[in-house]
Amino acid sequence: MNTLKSLYNKKWFRVIMPTLAIVIWFAIGGIGGPTFGKISDVSTNDQASFLPASAESTKAAELQKKFYSSDTLPAIIVIESSTKLTPTQLANLAKLQPKLQSVDGVSNSTGAVVGPIPSSDAKAVEFIVQVKSDSEIGVVVAGMRSILNETADSSLKTYVTGPAGLSADLVSAFGGIDGVLLLVALIAVFVILLLVYRSILLPFVVLLSAMFALTGAILLIYQLALHDVIKLNGQSQGILSILVIGAATDYSLLFIARYKEALHYVNSKWDALLAAYRGAFEPILASAVTVVAALLCLLFSDLNSNRSLGPIAAIGIVLAFISSMTLLPALLAILGRKAFWPVMPKYDTKQSKKDAVNPRSLWGRIGSLVEAHARRIWIVSTVVLLACTLGVMQLKANGTDQSATLLNPSNAVDGQSALSRHFSAGSGSPAAIIVNKAEADKVVNIATNTPGVGDVMLYTGAAPFVSQPPKIVDGEVLINATLTSAADSPDAANTVLRLREDLAAAKINAVVGGESATMLDTNTTAKEDLYKIVPIVLVVILVILMLLLRSVLSAVILIASVILSYFATLGISAIVFNHLFGFPGSDPSVPLFGFIFLVALGVDYNIFLMTRVREEAMRKTTKKAILHALEVTGGVITSAGIVLAATFAALGIIPILFLAQIAFTVSFGVLLDTIVVRSLLLSSLTYDIGSKIWWPSGRAKKS
Repeated sequence: MNTLKSLYNKKWFRVIMPTLAIVIWFAIGGIGGPTFGKISDVSTNDQASFLPASAESTKAAELQKKFYSSDTLPAIIVIESSTKLTPTQLANLAKLQPKLQSVDGVSNSTGAVVGPIPSSDAKAVEFIVQVKSDSEIGVVVAGMRSILNETADSSLKTYVTGPAGLSADLVSAFGGIDGVLLLVALIAVFVILLLVYRSILLPFVVLLSAMFALTGAILLIYQLALHDVIKLNGQSQGILSILVIGAATDYSLLFIARYKEALHYVNSKWDALLAAYRGAFEPILASAVTVVAALLCLLFSDLNSNRSLGPIAAIGIVLAFISSMTLLPALLAILGRKAFWPVMPKYDTKQSKKDAVNPRSLWGRIGSLVEAHARRIWIVSTVVLLACTLGVMQLKANGTDQSATLLNPSNAVDGQSALSRHFSAGSGSPAAIIVNKAEADKVVNIATNTPGVGDVMLYTGAAPFVSQPPKIVDGEVLINATLTSAADSPDAANTVLRLREDLAAAKINAVVGGESATMLDTNTTAKEDLYKIVPIVLVVILVILMLLLRSVLSAVILIASVILSYFATLGISAIVFNHLFGFPGSDPSVPLFGFIFLVALGVDYNIFLMTRVREEAMRKTTKKAILHALEVTGGVITSAGIVLAATFAALGIIPILFLAQIAFTVSFGVLLDTIVVRSLLLSSLTYDIGSKIWWPSGRAKKS
């Protein structure tokens, strides 16, 4: 340590190290900058690719490849009229078939375009178009929509829906991730920093550090996704941007707060930086380690989308930490007190490190309130939070129609409604049953009698409506069961579940797949992940807190407080989703992602507070240390919470139900944790307990 301090005091070291840090980060920015525009190229939103190999729908998808010559994704074209279609209109619509077949990306196999198929009420027709799954779905669907707009009678309404249409609109909705989302998040953070510091330069310094961290993270993640080490999807991509900007800004705020504090009682900016490092490094490192550990617990997930988010987000947090500990101090070393211009901290030769609480400051007044009514405050806070948890019973996290996940106007969503008005809602996306040929007749009979199943047909491999015997591969046949509900709906998933149960009860060894089965398996796996990962995360964070605070009791209290905060947030979120926003339900992954982010990030602010309490308790009583820590960290932690809430709220601009719900849940939860749990509940409870908070360490016996 003495050698390092001696090296730090060398002038050449103070010049070279900041310069080297800035050069390295600018090199990372130069190399990684262009990757921003290419990250979407290695991103996928194919739900089936996120299921484990053990899922029944995954096994079915592999078996289906034996029957089909290529992988395709069906697009359902619906053309609707307010009156019955005339023979002339039907003849004109039949001319669409070769035009649709000619669209680049549509399969060129026999029967790739089926239709027009008239509805029973004669007011609509449908085409079923097989789109190559390795094509750019958005471009193919746009081509089909263009043909429909140019060719179809102006009195008709045209839609491209089904899995391909919904996928195209989903990809379009995620288009805001690369540009608008980041811009909104940066503007929100900039405005908050401007209000907090009343400085022109400092917000740019903080955001520059955050942006370089994000650039480095995207550069690394792009390479990993490009070489199939990880799977990246639109949700992970959006969360990564928000998480890195929010975390890097939070770490920067804490470091700058210690730096600014030191500038009041030391004259040298270098000594102030060293003091900031001593005071901020441990809590920031502990915060980063806690979040990374919680995120890496997602590796235990059976759902590939959850498992991939773990390392993706963890990489972002690591880069945010490194940037905050290298680039930010380097920039502050160059700017010194000028970084705070025009309100620069002044060195006071008469001022040593302040120990007394200022009763006139906002956080001094809150400290006085805690001192006078500690027990009453934590009891009332706990009761209020417990009351909020009652709303959890209203949370509908069992999945929704895929069409409901799009919050903006969508041709595919409107088409799904039109499809259900005139046809079996599941047409074009049947459940696929693969079974031994000897039991085919039994399966057809069971499927036909299963509620929610419409037409049941053996796959022949021939053109539609051509009579042929079923296609047999390796002694197995493929049976397509059209569902009466939309393939992407919970009702369709329940039908698949009933079908599987009926087949199992008949002791028939069959595999049921298809889009509805994929949705069912995804939701089931997501729920299992919640019950498996939550205990793992809690144990990991508890161990980290015990090691950090050298105390069992304080670690348990911190964990208990964030768990209470999480359930209170989930309860309020459920009420808001159901009665204010009118959402039809929630993705099963919302509670899990909410837990990961709120528990990990909520513990962060408690870590910032309690590490300062432990530091101050070395020089004063624990109760005085709590009041002093509350005063000196109150402003910076609250600012950090507001910044993080604002960045996560930016996710709400992407019209995807899952991200909108995550945006509200995390933003509200962070504010609740920052303002209520940390400022009132935790501070007053620890004050009431006093030095015993450090049990079983020897410090617990001190006054």
